[in-house]
Amino acid sequence: MTGLRGAEDLARFIRENYSGRVVEVGAGHLGDVARQLSGLEVVATDIVARQVGELSIEADDIFDPTPELYRGACLIYSIRPPVEMQPAMGRLALSIGADLIIRPLGDEIVSLPGLKRRLVNLGEARFYLYQARIRPL
Repeated sequence: MTGLRGAEDLARFIRENYSGRVVEVGAGHLGDVARQLSGLEVVATDIVARQVGELSIEADDIFDPTPELYRGACLIYSIRPPVEMQPAMGRLALSIGADLIIRPLGDEIVSLPGLKRRLVNLGEARFYLYQARIRPL
């Protein structure tokens, strides 16, 4: 059992729709979703590096991201990010050709240029999936 409602359903969506490298931005102190992504290469980031159980969280600033942490990622996701961080995540997702999932706290969600947004309701998970308007060939 996790502390984040819907974490299991969000992790299931990610496992069923993505392969390879995924990056959590603003991982905080829980890592509920990241720990359930077996079979994927998970990179968790936050402004301060830390160890949360078996999950290593890398220090990174989304406003000045470290390219190596995101290179090759097919998905960037974030749980309850402040609206100030969301445009930076959108720019990063577009620049590397990754999808973006944002699970907001409430209605803290913004439009991101170049990305189309759709609400996904899956079990107890409610989140927004952003994908490039025009997919690269």
